[in-house]
Amino acid sequence: MATKPMDGLLGSKDKYKVSSEAKRYTLKDHGFLENKNGSFTYERTLSRLVTDKAAPKLKITISKDLSELKIVTVSNNGLKKIDIYKDENQEQARIMVEGIFNTFLEENVLERA
Repeated sequence: MATKPMDGLLGSKDKYKVSSEAKRYTLKDHGFLENKNGSFTYERTLSRLVTDKAAPKLKITISKDLSELKIVTVSNNGLKKIDIYKDENQEQARIMVEGIFNTFLEENVLERA
């Protein structure tokens, strides 16, 4: 997954970049996992129900040097990008994404670009 200095979700006008205050331990404290290549990934199913197999997933990848990121929402199997802002049935997913991003903004993981 190619990373960029700033990114946003498909269908959203908001763009984000990695906060200058973000550190490796900050990412780990917020649920990011470090990959073998040193990059960090965050994956969250956008549903309140653990058993919801149709819910989309939010995926955030941050580069090893914490300078670039990739943000995307995908289908439950992770193969197809989804625009949660286009589909009226995805209101719950939009609410959850906004909450996640607000937390990341408050905790200096991300900042608005």
